[in-house]
Amino acid sequence: MKLTDRLLKIASLVDEGKKIADIGTDHGYIPVYLLNNNKIDYAILADVNKGPLENAKKEVRHNKLDDKVDLRLGSGLEVLNQNEVDEVIIAGMGGILISELLEAKKSVSQTVEKLILQPMQAQNELRKYLYNNGYEILNEVLVKEDFRIYEIIVAKYTGKNTEVSDDIYYEIGSKLIENNDKLLNEFINKKINSYEGIISKLEGKNGPSIEAKRNSTINTIKKLKGLI
Repeated sequence: MKLTDRLLKIASLVDEGKKIADIGTDHGYIPVYLLNNNKIDYAILADVNKGPLENAKKEVRHNKLDDKVDLRLGSGLEVLNQNEVDEVIIAGMGGILISELLEAKKSVSQTVEKLILQPMQAQNELRKYLYNNGYEILNEVLVKEDFRIYEIIVAKYTGKNTEVSDDIYYEIGSKLIENNDKLLNEFINKKINSYEGIISKLEGKNGPSIEAKRNSTINTIKKLKGLI
């Protein structure tokens, strides 16, 4: 099985020999890949919808991995019991939804060794939630696939909140800067282009709310340029 670059990067962040849960597993590609490569021995594949779980079931049977996999239908971490797995993957969902799933089952989210999170949008909201709810961001990586750059956040609950020196670090994870991720400059430039597009759309428009939006966006662009 060949994974996409995004899924392969997520899989690479799983520690060897750990029991994992893949929440919102879709076809189960990540756990199946890890099992086939003997990186893990056991995985729970969960999805809130029957269709994706059936797809995962077919993938598991095709690879003769039935004895190493548990398939569960349900929402988020609700399908898991405390101490059942070591690491949890939640990939391909929005950052706010991921935050809600972590909040809904603290007995799991706060006790696992590691959370591997790949939000598709609202990444800043997810970082804000993690920092303000006792999670430490252990690592962040970027991966490019089909002209899009994805953010992957690795976190663990410590009970200690993290204060950021500037809100820009909700937008660009400080670990990406510390690690000098090879995609960082391209990633920041994409964000700058996006914000400049917002400025263009505001041209010719007036009013207090428009002016506040314009000033806020200009300020964000300046901060982003300062990170390059």
